[in-house]
Amino acid sequence: MNAVMKKAEAVTSTELDPRWAAVVARDAGCDGRFWYSVRTTGVYCRPSCSSRRARPENVRFHESTGAAERAGFRPCKRCRPDQAPLAAQHAALVIQACRRIEQAEQAPSLEELAQAAGLSPWHFHRVFKAATGLTPKGYALAHRGERVRRELARGRAVTEAIYEAGYNSNARFYEQSDAVLGMKPSAYRAGGTDTRIRFAIGECTLGSILVAQSARGICAISLGDDPETLVRELQDRFPQAILSGGDVEFERLVATVVGFVEAPQLGLDLPLDVRGTAFQQRVWQALRELPAGDTASYAEIARRIGAPRAVRAVAGACASNTLAVAIPCHRVVRNDGALSGYRWGVERKRALLEREAQA
Repeated sequence: MNAVMKKAEAVTSTELDPRWAAVVARDAGCDGRFWYSVRTTGVYCRPSCSSRRARPENVRFHESTGAAERAGFRPCKRCRPDQAPLAAQHAALVIQACRRIEQAEQAPSLEELAQAAGLSPWHFHRVFKAATGLTPKGYALAHRGERVRRELARGRAVTEAIYEAGYNSNARFYEQSDAVLGMKPSAYRAGGTDTRIRFAIGECTLGSILVAQSARGICAISLGDDPETLVRELQDRFPQAILSGGDVEFERLVATVVGFVEAPQLGLDLPLDVRGTAFQQRVWQALRELPAGDTASYAEIARRIGAPRAVRAVAGACASNTLAVAIPCHRVVRNDGALSGYRWGVERKRALLEREAQA
């Protein structure tokens, strides 16, 4: 009778422990937080282990792998709890691949990167894109574009900047220059000389709105209280560009953008001229995948792009966004759900989130 009662108490104790629910759910999010051992098999596992579920009365929880091994248990051969979680292993491989791309004079091939990571090209491609939001080739192109922009900003000659960035010929770069810079290299070096940007100022429920469009697409959506300030900010971004007011057709485009700002859940089916570093593009792509009505913390975005320690850099990328609502940085909040800074004002951020939640 006493044995039966002790067994019942053990079952109740284990099943009441919140860690047991994580084991039942095979919650990978709890990997690394605790481990559990099974008395009848003599092994210990991570919470996400896919092995057959143990009876709760045979389970013990441990704070570390060392504690489990000191208690006499050996690591499970299926989930390998004494090694880093698979997600962490993949993140480390992607970081190493990014460093190889950044340090190489010529972008390594997919096969070379996959071989260094110990994965098949197909598997490596999938892991890399899941972690960064870009393919290896896309990351290499974005990184080289960043290097070109940096060299041109330093005043380097166009040809020198192209070769310094890793392009092996002028022709190869000029094929991609519009996608990399949004304009000819000489124009970029001169601060946007001869680049034509149309813009117009409108009004919406959030105040004044500036919409600007380059040959590639919408390059600015700005909100504010003072229309003149919005125009000056655009001029500062392209000090030598030719800025012109919009015609009737452009006014219709502005009306479309205003309608989108008023109802973001409808989507904006217009081309965007998105310019930024490789890291910023990864962050902005993750933001564009957040549906209207949802929010995420800076830490969550950092994890989604495979850079869990880059929380402050994620916040910096949000602050650098120049396409209000189209790249929805207003959907990023603090870990506790509180609103943090917003380029166009916290009250506008609050209004956008409330509007999306109601919709």
